[in-house]
Formats: sequence, structure tokens, C-alpha cells
Amino acid sequence: MTAHILVVDDDPVQRRLLKNAVERYGHAAHLAENGRIALEFLKRNPAQFNVIVLDLMMPELDGLGFLQATGEMGIDIPVIVQTGQGGIETVVQAMRAGAFDFVVKPVSPERIAASISNALKLDHREAKVRAVRGAKPANVSFGDIVSASPDMLRVIDLAQRASHSNIPVVLEGESGVGKEMIARAIQASGERASKPFITVNCGAIPSNLVESILFGHEKGAFTGATERHTGKFMEADGGTLFLDEIGDLPLDVQVKLLRAVQQGEIETVGAAKVQKVDVRLISATNRDLIEEVRAGRFREDLYYRLNVFPITIPALRRRKEDIPHLARVFTQRFSSEQKLEHVLQVGAGAMALLTAYDWPGNIRQLENAIFRAVVLAEGPELTEKDFPQIAAQIPDFQSPELRATAIAAADATENDPAEAAMSEALRLARAESALTQQMFGGPENIIVSTDDAGEVRKLADVEEELIRFALKFYRGQMSQVARKLGIGRSTLYRKLKDYGIDPDDPLKEAA
Repeated sequence: MTAHILVVDDDPVQRRLLKNAVERYGHAAHLAENGRIALEFLKRNPAQFNVIVLDLMMPELDGLGFLQATGEMGIDIPVIVQTGQGGIETVVQAMRAGAFDFVVKPVSPERIAASISNALKLDHREAKVRAVRGAKPANVSFGDIVSASPDMLRVIDLAQRASHSNIPVVLEGESGVGKEMIARAIQASGERASKPFITVNCGAIPSNLVESILFGHEKGAFTGATERHTGKFMEADGGTLFLDEIGDLPLDVQVKLLRAVQQGEIETVGAAKVQKVDVRLISATNRDLIEEVRAGRFREDLYYRLNVFPITIPALRRRKEDIPHLARVFTQRFSSEQKLEHVLQVGAGAMALLTAYDWPGNIRQLENAIFRAVVLAEGPELTEKDFPQIAAQIPDFQSPELRATAIAAADATENDPAEAAMSEALRLARAESALTQQMFGGPENIIVSTDDAGEVRKLADVEEELIRFALKFYRGQMSQVARKLGIGRSTLYRKLKDYGIDPDDPLKEAA
């Protein structure tokens, strides 16, 4: 179905590029050179447009003024804001303005297409609540994975390629990033879609029972084995076995798993002969398996058998552009599950707060936070007040609604009358200035060109130091780091590997 996209930008080159990108993906583009003209379009026929792509800086009527005007007119069309600068401050500003999503210039056709696709999925006039939690897991497909992040879109592309074969896949990433959902989508998109999908959390099984649970046991095989038990491998025969946290498997069980992977045979505990199984194996881990191999906790031969097609899923803090989409999906789903009379919306202030937070527990933590907020919500939309635990962890995030709580918790001089009288804007500016000075000011912001002996430092040493600083300065936003350093993302990732830099280390230092 062709969607109608209103592109609002005063730059004719940008308008032409966006028009080409929109039409390239089968949509119709309508162009306006500023906010005033765009408003005239909407007044004449507001139902004509499905999505608006809006520049923030324009003459006559800028992006923020346009958003305010459409809000007053009661126009509820998803707006994708274009920003000329990156960083969390821009994200917060865009979300506060009521934007559905934000993109940073220059934006690629793939990125704007993904954002438009997500906006169309969640268009309030056409949206259908996805009750993912209540749906059968087998129904999870790649279409259920909501993302606008280039890194995550790459993950989806790799997973789709893997789904067309039986190649062993290892999903790497922190807890809560969605490894199991990717595994289910791989199963659902392949030839085993109608076959069993069996999950095993290797870290949640007592070590003395792992072998029995995976491979089964015969009656009387050991004390307490009062009946025959079919193991997970046999349950998954013909389908897919998902081994979560595979790094927690005991070494003696790893030997049997290696045989199952190599020869398609399992040894049931207490059985006299081996059994043949046909299982597609997908593994997941939040550990660095190669480090586990070096430490002697994971068999090297098994590692190379399993790690044929590794896919690394980025943490949510590394793909903040996904937060607005996920927040809306979860809010709609939980509103439906709670049988609320009206589906709750996520207010602009709440969206800004959610986007500013780093979510150490990733998608699972975001999902639980929104579930709690929906259950306790008293109004038609979620506000910052519905996320007090998140607000308490971002003391420099300020808003009028959080004045009585967030400021009191963050401000050490709350009893000072002069501080109490300070305007909200001044408080925010002061907090941001202090945070910036703490993170990037002083000697840390100087890259020395000579060594202790007075000789010019090696280029590689200076380059490594600059990359580390850029990662810290832009809070791990890889696209922004690569763009500001003037190199491609692939080159950046190669240099990180060459210098042994963990992209998350600068974030930990800055926290």
C-alpha cells in the first residue's frame, strides 16, 4: 500500500534527496519548503498524509513551531524530525517536541525508510495492538522486530540470511537485548517453521541435571530416575533447539554436545545405544566465548563448531533510536492486556526521559518499566511521573513535572533559598555544564603530541587516544563517532579491534 509522506525542509537539495528516498521505497512524496506551507497542506486535507518528515531549523515557521501548531490543531500524524546535531540533548529536545522519531543529518535512504516503516506500523489511525506476550512464540517473525537502528537492521539482515539454511548460529549480546526473539524469527522464517522450537536456559539448570535434561535418561539410570525422560534434543527433533547462556554448560556436558553437533547423535543417560537426531542448533551467550576458551571454561573444538555464524546484537544504549518505537509497542500491548478502555499514549516528556536513560537491563528492563507504568497510570498518557525509578537515576534530566522529585534528589543544595529560587532553565544549563566539564573538560580534553622524552608520538598512539575520546564524548554512538572522525563505520570497528578498544569502556568511565 502506497503511503503519502509530507517532507518539510527549506533546503532544496535535502528535499530532493528525501523525495528520491521516499519514492525509492514505493511511497508518494509531497514537498513543503517550510512549516507554514506544510500547515496549509494539513489544513486543506489532514487525512491525506500518513507520515511527516520535518526539519527543525527553517525560516518563517521552524520545526518546533510546526509541532506546536499541529498539536493545537489536533493533528495526530507521526512526525520524524531531522536534526543537524547528534547527542542525547538533541534526542531529548526532539522527543519533548512530540516527535515520533528522529534522524541525524545526513540521513541514509535505508535509515529514513526504516523510520517511515515503523511510523506506518504504529500510525494511530491504522495501528493494531500486537499482543506479543499473549501470542504463540512460534508466530514471532522478523516483521515483529521493531527497529530503526542501522546496527539492528544489520542484525536482522544477517539473521534472515541464516534462516535460509541450517548453519549453526551463535547470538551474542548482553542479557535482555532480544536474543531469543531473533532465534524464534530465524526458526519461523526457515523450512523448520512448523517444527518444534525448544528453549533451554543452560545457566538455570543445576549442573548435575544438565546432561539428563538435554539428552534424557532411562528409568533407573540413577537414583531418583523413577521413569524414562525424553531430553530436549529429542523434543526438538526435526526443529530447532535454542541453547541460551551456552557458556554456562559444564565441560563434561560440552563433550556430549560436540558429538551431537558433529554427528547428529546423542547418548541418553543409562541407554545402551546412541540415538540419531535432526536438530537445528541456535546458541546464545552474554559472555565472550573466546575468552572462556582461553580461560579453559569452554572447549575450543566446540567453540569452532558452534561459532560458524556469529551475530552480535547491540545493547539498547547503543541504539537509542529504537527506544521510542519499543516504548509505543509495549504501551499499546500492555494497555490491551490490562483491558483499558483506551490505549495509553507515551507523553513527550516521558519519551524524552526513556530515551535519555541507558537501560543496563536493555529491552527487558524497558518492557518491565512500561508494564509497571501502564498498571499504575492514572491519566490518558504516560508521563515522567510514571517512571520515578528511571528519573531518579538521571539526576541531570529536568522537567517541570519532575521539579519536586528529580531536582530534590539531584541537588545537594536543595535547602539553599537561592538555589530554590533558581529558574528551571538555569538549573538544567548548570547541570549539563557540570556534567560536560566532569566528563570532557580539563586535561582529559587535551591530546599531547610529544612523549616524555620530547619526541613526537607515534601516529597510531595519537589515533587510539582520539578514538577513545570520541567514543566517550559521543557516548558510544558509533555512527556519530565515525562521522565526526571522518571515517566509515567498518573502518571504525576495524580500528577498535586493532587497538583492543571495548566501545563500552568509555561509557563506563563517564558514568
